[in-house]
Amino acid sequence: MTFLSILCALLIEQLKPLRADNLIYAEIKSFAMRMEGWFNAGDASNGRMGWVLVILLLVGPTALISWLLYNYQLVFIAFAWNVLIVYLTLGFRHYSHYFSSIQAALSGGDEAGARSLLAEWARIDTVGMEASEVARIAVEKSLLTTHRNVFGVFFWFLILGPAGAVMYRVSEYLARAWNEPDHMRNEAFGQFAARAFYWIDWLPVRLTAVAFAVVGNFEDAIYAWRNFAHRWSDEARGIILSAGGGAMGVRLGTPNENASKVLPPDAATVDSTYSEVEVMPGEEPNARALQSTVGLVWRALLLWMLLLLLLSGAVGLANIGQVAT
Repeated sequence: MTFLSILCALLIEQLKPLRADNLIYAEIKSFAMRMEGWFNAGDASNGRMGWVLVILLLVGPTALISWLLYNYQLVFIAFAWNVLIVYLTLGFRHYSHYFSSIQAALSGGDEAGARSLLAEWARIDTVGMEASEVARIAVEKSLLTTHRNVFGVFFWFLILGPAGAVMYRVSEYLARAWNEPDHMRNEAFGQFAARAFYWIDWLPVRLTAVAFAVVGNFEDAIYAWRNFAHRWSDEARGIILSAGGGAMGVRLGTPNENASKVLPPDAATVDSTYSEVEVMPGEEPNARALQSTVGLVWRALLLWMLLLLLLSGAVGLANIGQVAT
């Protein structure tokens, strides 16, 4: 049922994408803001209490409904519930129009239009950005968004069902909402939300990186992951972008992240002024890099779906074997 639920949700989203500003998301965001207002007394323990309460109030009813449907063997309703939750938690096409429009603008030489679209999407100042910088940020945001809106959801839906998918998306949102806004940065209140999502996302991040490596240039992806991921201040971001960039042969990250001075192994016997710049493998991002990103994401998606199909088939055969005995 897991594979069919995800497949149906993906097909529905292709036909009727859920808007990123839909009413359900708006209500969850409003609820998170109210909880922050009620609990934020400047202490990390308040943030932990608020996070646990939000998760319980949103994940608990989801888990209860799933349990009731399965306990009373309402198979078709349970399947529809699974599809609905996956559809609501997936975000495969929430922002794809931005990416496609930026790709078209860069391919057509409309750098001003590409900068404007990126500014609207990423909410950053893009005035004076070169085309390569616009392409780099668009590729990076696409890889990160795909992981958090698709592959992370897949993993937790597979592990815990609908409750897992809701837990992942809500915890991801709280990690951003309680840490990234200007008035929340460096506050103790959001520390637990960030740490909780770090551990929730620890394994999905690495599975996504492995998927990128398998469907792309495996050797360069693993090399970039091992040697460059730590240069990002955010570990998860570094793993996704280094592996994704290596898989596509595209150099991602800022100059401080994709290059550094390193000494040779026998540096003690060499003049102290000697240095060598180690640069991430790959080319500078351009319009072609955006097309490569589309291909990488779709291949990774097909790989995940194939693995889910095989796993579902194995579970089905095991159940048939138990019934037969």
